[in-house]
Amino acid sequence: MFGAFERMVAFRYLRARKGERFVSVIATFSLVGIALGVATLIIVMSVMNGFRQELLGRILGLNGHLGIYAADGGGLRDFDSVLARVRGLPGITSAAPVVEGQVLLTSEGGGATGGFARGIRPEDLKARPILAGNIVSGTLDQFGGEDTIIIGTRLAQKLRLGVGGKVTLVSPQGRTTVIGMVPRLKAYTIVALFDTGMNEYDSGYVFMPLQAAQTYFQLRDAASQIEIFVQNPDQVRQVTQEIVRTLSPMPFRVLDWQASNSSFFAAVQVERNVMFLILTLIIVVAAFNIISSLIMLVKDKGRDIAILRTMGASSGAIMRIFLLCGASIGVLGTLIGFGIGLVFCLNIERIRQALQSLTGTQLFSPEVYFLTRLPAIVDPNEVTQVVLMGLGLSLLATLYPSWRAAKTDPVEALRNE
Repeated sequence: MFGAFERMVAFRYLRARKGERFVSVIATFSLVGIALGVATLIIVMSVMNGFRQELLGRILGLNGHLGIYAADGGGLRDFDSVLARVRGLPGITSAAPVVEGQVLLTSEGGGATGGFARGIRPEDLKARPILAGNIVSGTLDQFGGEDTIIIGTRLAQKLRLGVGGKVTLVSPQGRTTVIGMVPRLKAYTIVALFDTGMNEYDSGYVFMPLQAAQTYFQLRDAASQIEIFVQNPDQVRQVTQEIVRTLSPMPFRVLDWQASNSSFFAAVQVERNVMFLILTLIIVVAAFNIISSLIMLVKDKGRDIAILRTMGASSGAIMRIFLLCGASIGVLGTLIGFGIGLVFCLNIERIRQALQSLTGTQLFSPEVYFLTRLPAIVDPNEVTQVVLMGLGLSLLATLYPSWRAAKTDPVEALRNE
């Protein structure tokens, strides 16, 4: 498309000489703007992807993809028969009964905080990688009986407890006595500490054996729900329909993760789209800089264009020369931004730690963002879209100045000289 003569002239114009520095400075700012825009878009999109993926994996890894509840809102009776009927359905990987409720946790050292207690069978707990694979102290082999419990590391720090310590659970649902309502209290021995990497779980969740939770929450031979994990979380609606057909006409209701967390993940998606639109403006502004720099270059090279035309250069050759000038800035800026974005994403956690050390501030608070580390997942399709957008906007920005250069009348240009 571009001949040797056109390449030679274009690259000579890009190399600033004495008296032409201003045009070169604008072109440099255009290149930097496009590089920063492409890099920022890649980084932000990757962080948003990682943020959503980490939250989805941790929330669903601990809470299940859908739950079966009693229709009356009470305990689910005869849950073993329900388990036997749903475990064989296609798409379901595991199902487990769970007893859960809100509690107040206190320790002998005086610490106290609200929490969420969940009762689960030891074999089902060991089958969950997010818990069994993140035990940092103690062991799950002792998890069982009526007085054992496992808690998160951040909750242990709040209560100033460790493995072997005693934590007391206080239930808001008390028991009636002759002197009135008395809250239920029971002390449990901590046998293990877990660290899932999600602040909400590590600082507020505790797990106890199923039978112990049934006794504590007064749900004899019943469960709060049956948690079900499926092969593909995005196809949970099809599994829900199959469960409804299988269990009908039993009185029950099914709630999947898309219904229970729809507003949260919808907010994440909206934020991601808005960030994409806002950061695209960086590339658009850089593209306008290319237009201004090329227009100034065409004005500055008016005599050169007239001489080239009188020597036999066609208007198409003149247009291709300035197209190559602008496209070179866009392509080089896009490639530089692509490289910066990928390198930043691959080392984003190290960069965050380094910035925190330099500034002495916490840049990614787990209390606000739920996660203890900054995730980044590079999506090849999104990166390709960003790169193509950078190249496309850069090319579009060169069309009008190049067309103006091609339409320059050599007679008028030389007469004015």
